[in-house]
Amino acid sequence: MIETSDRNNPLGEIKVSAEVLEVIIGIATLECDGVYGMKKGFSSDIRTMLGHKDHSRGVTLEADEFGTSVDVYCYFKYGVNVPKIAREIQTNVKDQVYYMTEVELDEVNVHILGIVPDQTTAIDVLTAVDLGVEN
Repeated sequence: MIETSDRNNPLGEIKVSAEVLEVIIGIATLECDGVYGMKKGFSSDIRTMLGHKDHSRGVTLEADEFGTSVDVYCYFKYGVNVPKIAREIQTNVKDQVYYMTEVELDEVNVHILGIVPDQTTAIDVLTAVDLGVEN
């Protein structure tokens, strides 16, 4: 669990689970134009087979005494400006996480796994269409 920034709340504690942050980060990444999809893994395939939508695919979150860092693993569309889209992901993820949870991320590391041409249809990634997020 990660505590929010307001520690002097007279009503009690507020803690946000890592899974909630991973979902927010995954959706914020897919909202950026130029992102084709996110990395899929074995555990997300099992959750999908059990009927759960896995919005946190391609997201790794680490929180320790030095801060909170995020690694985002994604595929980009062919023809996009890679540094521009990567910076847009970093900004959007930091802004959305802070806006929704008041958790400040220290690092957002973007890992580009590949560039996907328009004609590609058989690639094992989570796309914005899978989540209902339109670009």
